[in-house]
Amino acid sequence: MKRPLPLNALHVFDVAASELSFARAAERLFVTHGAVSRQIRTLELALGLPLFERRNRAVFLTPAGVRLHATTRQMFEHLATTVASLQPLATSTTLVVSCEPTLAMRWLIPRLGVFAQAHPDVALHLHSAGGPLDFEGARVDVAIRRNDFFWGHSLTAEPLADEWIGPVGLPHVFDVPRLSLLNTRTRPHAWQDWQRAMQTTTRMSSALPPPVRETSATTPAFEHFYLSLQAAGAGLGAAIGSVYMVSDELRAGRLVAPYGFVRDGSGYVALSREPFAADPARQALLEWLRDALAEAAAPWIVNPR
Repeated sequence: MKRPLPLNALHVFDVAASELSFARAAERLFVTHGAVSRQIRTLELALGLPLFERRNRAVFLTPAGVRLHATTRQMFEHLATTVASLQPLATSTTLVVSCEPTLAMRWLIPRLGVFAQAHPDVALHLHSAGGPLDFEGARVDVAIRRNDFFWGHSLTAEPLADEWIGPVGLPHVFDVPRLSLLNTRTRPHAWQDWQRAMQTTTRMSSALPPPVRETSATTPAFEHFYLSLQAAGAGLGAAIGSVYMVSDELRAGRLVAPYGFVRDGSGYVALSREPFAADPARQALLEWLRDALAEAAAPWIVNPR
């Protein structure tokens, strides 16, 4: 029984036959000229006939070499096509996502399992950061940001959702004669922004209780938006909350929002160096983010249009 032909020698032959040059074949295969010659010689000995004619420092295929090359060319082309078709089944796409810290902790992270179930072929690696971002230096694929800064002209920006804000806290903090207003240094004008937004709706600020109309702080400002919401959940007062960041607490009854939510004029965007439509993984994430944000806000927003 004849031994099978060595696959590596067949591959070297196929490249050498395509180039009609052992030197160029060596360059393509990242081996030496001598290594190509040895593989061709091994194959010729196994077959018992020559595959190349060597004349004047040039090589030419023999009739046997022409016939064998017709087969190896089809064989390796078919192999490459099959391997390429298997790769999406064996590997998943990984997206590095940068998200504003409070949105990440209070909204996105609790929903990562839902995304994984809907898109098992897309793995998300989450970074927590806000504001401008060096995409190349941070090796980030998609950034989720509030549109309160200029991100330049080199990025693709896709809108995700309008920002809706309103006072939130434990039920008892709204029953006292004077409301304790919690402030945060990362959104220092949140209460004023909310009052201006209220003035543009049918619910005029004159209809609000006096303690809410006065926006002077009665407690120290917290360093971060996340901390002010945590303080509201601890009963220290009322904080201005984004509907997305408090939707789970509202649904569970841990927080209340007696004045509802209004648009403050800002919104959330997804940023990428590449167009989302050009990458199925990015497009899948974009569509899921839009749907999930809308679903989180829907029960707490009346007449969103």
